[in-house]
Amino acid sequence: MKKWIQRARPGGEAVQSLVDALAEVLGRSVVLDDPLVRMICTSRHFGDEDRVRVRTLLQGVADDEPIRYVLSQGVAGWARPGVIPGRDDLGLQPRYCVPIRERGHMLGILMVVAAGEPLTAAEIEAIDVTASAVAAELYEEQLASNVEEEQVRRLVNQLVGTNSAQRCEAHRRLVDDDLLPTGPYVVVTSVAVPGQREASGQVAVALRGALEPFRQTRAARGLLAIEQDRAVLVQVFEREPAEDELDQQCRAVVGSLRTFLGREAATVVGVGGRQTALSRAWTSYDQARVAARAARRLPQLGGIGDWERLGEYAVFLQLPEDVLNDSLVPQPLKRLLKGGGNARLEETLRCFLENAGSVPRTAEILEIHRTSLYYRLRQIQEITGLDLDNGANRLVLHMGLRLWDLLRASRDALPPAVRAASGRPGRGATERGSPVATEG
Repeated sequence: MKKWIQRARPGGEAVQSLVDALAEVLGRSVVLDDPLVRMICTSRHFGDEDRVRVRTLLQGVADDEPIRYVLSQGVAGWARPGVIPGRDDLGLQPRYCVPIRERGHMLGILMVVAAGEPLTAAEIEAIDVTASAVAAELYEEQLASNVEEEQVRRLVNQLVGTNSAQRCEAHRRLVDDDLLPTGPYVVVTSVAVPGQREASGQVAVALRGALEPFRQTRAARGLLAIEQDRAVLVQVFEREPAEDELDQQCRAVVGSLRTFLGREAATVVGVGGRQTALSRAWTSYDQARVAARAARRLPQLGGIGDWERLGEYAVFLQLPEDVLNDSLVPQPLKRLLKGGGNARLEETLRCFLENAGSVPRTAEILEIHRTSLYYRLRQIQEITGLDLDNGANRLVLHMGLRLWDLLRASRDALPPAVRAASGRPGRGATERGSPVATEG
């Protein structure tokens, strides 16, 4: 399925003038992209425009496939200029690409359409001169942006942190500076991309590119805090967001990260509960961290956990990592599950408990006679030593089965990087360090 990627923030007038001047000298179309191959600014056409260029200019967004293709050529890691071959199936003509770097920072990619006659030595020299000037302008812009982003990152971290005095001060500053409204609905989302081979700077750039579109939407205003391979997004909605709305947002973020970092990128997303005031953002963040643990441990979630869909798992996953093990499974249940030889009885018990101990409903679902069901239930009681007519016993067995499922969920079903993240030693869900730096 084709995805569309939002363009980068437009460059300043000085950068635009440099791109336009170079295009006039070359008589070729020139574009300046950010490190994620999203357009910053572009020249006019010179009769060499292709489908990719036209679509990007007309629609203001880019098809993810050309972006994926360009990034797959390793252009972000190039030490010198090079040519990216064209792709007829994508509607992409060859591009002469110059990585724009300044003081070790990857700032963008200057691209010249390279169809037709090869570039001359004089034209390549003109491109190099322009690239150097663009690098200086972009670096200056980035320095100013970094100061602002660092201030916002600090405020977001304090807003969702553990220090109540800092939370109050961050709340006051965010509201007084009109960076965020006070409500009425607040949701915090945590995103992590553990185990990536790319430099942490490239992952941070990808996180910013994936999450920036959700800083300002029709329904919400938000702020981002990004550090290396992790990010926190605080959003204030004008109305209560629907579950599918947040689910679509998370899937869009995951899709963008896989475009920018490759399809194998292991992304973990946790969505906190819906709070009714900005001052409760820290609660939503705590819940987002628990949801992220669920996303790591439960393959069926596909790397996206939502607090409000976790059910009883929300309770288990607040236990510290070193405590969450099979020692918590009740011994009576272990006797039933031991060796896997009682699969039929396990299925019967699950069905019985899921249907609130209703014999008629359980027999109907299992498609067995009630006499057979009573026989199985007696076997379960004999093995576990628990009376199934007792509500407390049923609760112990039901919670035990849920915990067993959580522990049994195969980490092998998740990408290696996510398995490694879930196995990291350190804090449990009740302990927190820096919000961006630690996701449990």
